[in-house]
Amino acid sequence: MRDKALQPLTEFRAVNVLATERLARAAAAHGVKRFVYVSSIKVNGEGTQPGQRYTPDDAPAPADSYGISKYEAEQTLHQLAQETGLEVVIIRPVLVYGPGVKANFLSMMRWLHRGIPLPLGAIQNQRSLVALDNLVDLIATCLHHPYAPGQTFLVSDGEDLSTTELLRRTAVALGRPVRLISVPAGVLRMAARALGRADFAERLCGSLQVDIGKTRQLLGWAPPVSVDEALKQTARHFLANL
Repeated sequence: MRDKALQPLTEFRAVNVLATERLARAAAAHGVKRFVYVSSIKVNGEGTQPGQRYTPDDAPAPADSYGISKYEAEQTLHQLAQETGLEVVIIRPVLVYGPGVKANFLSMMRWLHRGIPLPLGAIQNQRSLVALDNLVDLIATCLHHPYAPGQTFLVSDGEDLSTTELLRRTAVALGRPVRLISVPAGVLRMAARALGRADFAERLCGSLQVDIGKTRQLLGWAPPVSVDEALKQTARHFLANL
């Protein structure tokens, strides 16, 4: 998300809104019955308070250009559904990981593999994640399920982890010892602000949890892959491509 555009919202709209609308209109024109759109939890917002979870029925509160464009794409698709009869399903995933994962998750695995001591041993946040296999399974379910059209679903692994616990369990998957130093989250946030990396610290220390109750109940869906199995798959790919 390190966009360099002078007007990032314009750029995100070009891809996430206009291109999505064109694709959906073409699909409807060629007789496609259902359109499953992978949106983003950023439509709900950037984080939750401890003990609270986002639900599909929450008032949208996107805070950045990417989230705003994803929400606008959802609205556009719902309008298109009314115009054309196209069945639209919205899925808002949380952070997706799995074989080939990039960005911060890849950096975390590199740190752990190298045995670098990390000041992240006292983070008591809670974050929902979703393994790629679980996301794909839900998409496949939404392609044909009779109750999916017109709905918005949140998706996760069904088990939330703190940053500290995620590091420990990923280290186990990598077969490496974990070296964590217990630095209070408040100290980490202050240091990050001083370095101009407050956003990065919030991803490490803040909470973001989702409620997948609607996804489970309406679709009869459950994540087929556990967190530990997904971490093993992710670790195997990482180690094989060093």
